[in-house]
Amino acid sequence: MRPSLSSRMLAGLLVGTALGVASHLLWHDQPALQWAIANVSDPIGKVFLRLLFMLVVPLIFSALALGVVGVGDLRSLGRIGLKTLAYTVCVSLIAVLIGLTLVNLLRPGAGLSPALQETLRAQAARGGALLPRAGELPKGGLELIVGIVPDNPVRAMANGDMLAVMFFSLLFGIGLAARRTPATEKLREVLEGVYDAVLKLIDLVIRVAPLGVAALLFTLTARLGYDVLRQLGQYVLVVLLGLGLHQFGVYSLSVKLLGGMSPARFFSGVRDAMVTAFSTASSNATLPTTLKVAEENLKLPPHVSRFVLTIGSTANQNGTALFEGVTVLFLAQFYGVGLELGQQALVLLICVLGGIGTAGVPAGSIPVVIMILGMVGVPAEGIGMILGVDRFLDMCRTTLNVTGDLAAAVVVSRGEAVPVAPEVA
Repeated sequence: MRPSLSSRMLAGLLVGTALGVASHLLWHDQPALQWAIANVSDPIGKVFLRLLFMLVVPLIFSALALGVVGVGDLRSLGRIGLKTLAYTVCVSLIAVLIGLTLVNLLRPGAGLSPALQETLRAQAARGGALLPRAGELPKGGLELIVGIVPDNPVRAMANGDMLAVMFFSLLFGIGLAARRTPATEKLREVLEGVYDAVLKLIDLVIRVAPLGVAALLFTLTARLGYDVLRQLGQYVLVVLLGLGLHQFGVYSLSVKLLGGMSPARFFSGVRDAMVTAFSTASSNATLPTTLKVAEENLKLPPHVSRFVLTIGSTANQNGTALFEGVTVLFLAQFYGVGLELGQQALVLLICVLGGIGTAGVPAGSIPVVIMILGMVGVPAEGIGMILGVDRFLDMCRTTLNVTGDLAAAVVVSRGEAVPVAPEVA
């Protein structure tokens, strides 16, 4: 019997990691290894990611519009939207509170030896050149709200502005749901065809996923500098502890108490999405797999899962919010900047909002962290030392983000019956 997809992807992950670690230990300074990374593993991994990203925009547009149409009654859409928003905000608050509590209790940025502090400061200075420029920092306040509304939806799709794409898709779906005519029914059928075609392409891409996963993990581990990981070990452990508590504590309780589903069944059903999320470090790239497991493994109502998961791939990022809070407080401790309770409350609020607005792509949270550091008076160049371990932590927090999207879909789906479509005018 052929192994399951999750087993094959996990095998690819383990093989790629093992080969990468062995290569780093034996030949990390050899030109042959650098050639193999640059010409074999890195291109294969990038092609795999591009294949997934290629499907994101048509998938989001068709899935979200069809999800809205599938609800049928716009009042039901408002109810589902409010349930999704309320759940997202509450669970994101819990995630950031877990992170801030752990940093205040364990204080990973305090008590470092002078020699280690000097090494990390030098590392931060070297990484400063990689920081985003002022124009690349995320918008806030009214600018963020205005930016959600695209002046040109095609340009928003080309630029990867997923919040704007989702807003347009949501309005497009509302228009289709509100106007039932033979023409709109034909357009709905076209969108169904787009969605079905994208799902078929997803199946084809997933067949090569074990190879893509192995290539991505080989490239990462073969290049990884273990000195950096060891130096920042306390910070890494605090982030992982927070993510673990949220993943297996908060989500288990939410799907059991609010979603009426056994945690064992839930985590068993979402394994494929978790492995894809860990490998790609992108909620958007994982969205095709997320939608697939929601409908096939968890048996969630399609009109709910399509709506919640497409919105959640950008707007429900608990792991990102937790990571941002931990990183800001860690760097404040490292630089000796005392943050009062009011300032930490401000950090909490911005991290929750940042988790909603952060791009679902690798390292999408770094600009948000830089913005928060500037607001609370912590040297922004400190993020340079985080860049050395960010790829690994990005993989971990993306796994939490994707699991959180699926947990939200389970919770919101409870009590939502499959609607009956109204008659065509």
